[in-house]
Amino acid sequence: MIAQSFNYESPATLAEAIALLNEHGDEAKVLSGGHSLIPMMKLRFATPSYLIDINRIPGLSEIVEDVDGTIHIGALVRESQLEHSELLGRHFPIFKDVTKLIADPQVRNMGTLGGNLAHGDAANDHPAVMIALRASVIITGADGERSVPIDDFFYGFYMTAIQQGEILTEIRLPVPPKGTGNAYHKLERKVGDYATSGVAVQITLDESGVVTAAGIGLTNVNPVPLRAARSEEALIGKPLSDETIELAARFASEDCSPSADLRGSEEYKRHVTGVLVKRMIKKAAERAQS
Repeated sequence: MIAQSFNYESPATLAEAIALLNEHGDEAKVLSGGHSLIPMMKLRFATPSYLIDINRIPGLSEIVEDVDGTIHIGALVRESQLEHSELLGRHFPIFKDVTKLIADPQVRNMGTLGGNLAHGDAANDHPAVMIALRASVIITGADGERSVPIDDFFYGFYMTAIQQGEILTEIRLPVPPKGTGNAYHKLERKVGDYATSGVAVQITLDESGVVTAAGIGLTNVNPVPLRAARSEEALIGKPLSDETIELAARFASEDCSPSADLRGSEEYKRHVTGVLVKRMIKKAAERAQS
C-alpha cells in the first residue's frame, strides 16, 4: 500500500521541532530513522498529516562520557554507531550483541536508538537492553527537559512517557563498576524477524564471585518491555552458582506473559525465555570476570 498524503517539515533546531509538534498536535509525528513509522504509514496503521523530520537538528547524534561517569547517547545515534563505538564497546559489549541481530546493514545505517525506544514496541530489542542497563530517557518539550527512569518509560501497548509536544532527545547510561558484564541474545525464526524471545542481562560480581548488582530485561514475551525483577533478586547477594542461575531462569519464565502466535506457543516461549536467561547470565558473568 501507499501512505496517505502528508506535509513534510524539516526543522533545523529542537525548539523549532517542538513548536511544530505543538502547532499540529495529534496530526504530527516525529521522523528519525523511519524504520518503524514508515512501514506503519504504508499500511495505514499511522496516518499523520505532518511529518516532523528531526535529522537536521544538531547535537542528537553523539555518544559522549561525562565526568560524573554517565554515558550520553543522542536520540539520533544510528544502530551502526552503537555497534562500532569504541566508548560503548569498553563498557557495554551488549551493544555489539544486540545491533548485529537487528535487521540488516541498510536498516542499521539509518535506524536510531531513540526511534527504537520511542516506538514503544515490546518486540523491539533495545527496550530490554535499556532495562538491563538501568538507563534514563531524556524527554524535551517546551518547558525544558525531564529525565524518566526506563522502568517508568513504557506503560502500555505502543505507549510511552513521551507526551504531546515532546521529543525523546537522549539516553543516559551509568558507567558500570569494575567486575560488570552484560550480554544479549534473541531467538528469531529468520534474520531480521522479531524475537520469539530475547534476554538482556547485566551483572556485577565482587572479588569473591558474589553478585552485587543485576539487571535482566525481556523482549517480546510481555505486552510491555519487562524487567525480570524476581530473577534479579534471586541473584543479588549470592554466589553465582548453577542453583541460583536455574532459579533466576525459572522466575523469568513464570513472570513473563507471552502470547501464542506463529513464532510459538505460550509454553514454548516461556521455555525459550528460561533457556536464554541462563545462557545470558553465564555470558555476562564470563565478561565480568575477564
